[in-house]
Amino acid sequence: METRTLGGTGHDSTIATFGTIALNWLEQEGANQMVEHVLDHGVNHFDVAPTYGDAELKLGPKLRQHREDVFLGCKTQERDYDGARRKLERSLNRLGVEKIDLYQVHGLEYEEELDAITADDGALAAFRDAKEEGLVDHVGLTSHGSPQLILDAIDRIDDLESLMFPLNPVVVGKDGDEYDYERVLERCEEEDIGTLCIKAFAKGSWPSADELPETDRPFANWYEPVSRPDEIRERFDFAAAQGVTSVVSPGDPKLVSMVLDAAARYDGMDDAAQRSLVERLRHEGSPVPEQLHH
Repeated sequence: METRTLGGTGHDSTIATFGTIALNWLEQEGANQMVEHVLDHGVNHFDVAPTYGDAELKLGPKLRQHREDVFLGCKTQERDYDGARRKLERSLNRLGVEKIDLYQVHGLEYEEELDAITADDGALAAFRDAKEEGLVDHVGLTSHGSPQLILDAIDRIDDLESLMFPLNPVVVGKDGDEYDYERVLERCEEEDIGTLCIKAFAKGSWPSADELPETDRPFANWYEPVSRPDEIRERFDFAAAQGVTSVVSPGDPKLVSMVLDAAARYDGMDDAAQRSLVERLRHEGSPVPEQLHH
C-alpha cells in the first residue's frame, strides 16, 4: 500500500488509516481478526480514542503483539492539563503500551475550547510534558468544526504536527467559508502538517429519529455512509487524490474491508473524474461542519 510522509513527524503513513472505533462493535475474537486483516493489507497507522466504547481494550492484545508495525494515534476530549494527563495515562493503561506515537486534541469545535487547550494549564501543556517524558512522540488535533477554527488552531499551536478533518466531494462542492476545508489542506501543506481525512465516505446526515430510529440504522456511523464497493472506491480515490496524507476508515466494521481494498488498488484520480464527482454530489446534504448540525 502506498505511503506518504505525515508532515513533520517524519513517519511514512499508509494512505489508509484504520479507524479503530470499528472494533467497538465486535467481540474480542472478531476484533483480533479485524486487526490482523488490517495489518495483512499493510496498514501501519491506527487511530483510537477513549470515547470509542471499548475500542482501546479490544485493540490492546493485537496492538501489543504487533507494536512495532503500528503508528498509534490516540486522543482526548479533555481541555485542561489535569484532565488530559489523566486520560493519557488511562489510555496507555487500557491499550497496555508504554507510548503513544501521536496524541491529539479530540474534536475541537468552539473558539473557547481553543483558548482552554492553549492556556498555561491547558491540555497542550500536558501533551508537551508527556512528550518530554517519552510517553508521547507527536502532537496533533482533530476537528469536525469550521475550517476557520482549524486555521486559528494552526496559528496558535506552533508544534502541531498533524490535523484530522473532514474532506469529501460533498463539502468540496459547497460554496462558503464554512465548507472550505481545502484551505485547511493548503495551509497544512505550507506548514508541513500531516493531514488525516475523515468523513471521506459520508453520504449525508441520517434521517430524523422519527423517520429512522437510531436502532434501525444499518450502519454504526453517526452519519449515513456510502456502502457499495464502487462508491467506496470512488470516495477513497477522491480523498487520496486531494493530497491528504491518509484517509481514515469509517466506523462500521462492515465497511472496513472495502476501504482496505480501495486503498490497496489506489492509483490516482484525474481532474476530470474529480470534477465530475463533485458536480454530481454538490447538492447532497453534508454532516459537517459539526456546529451546523447542533
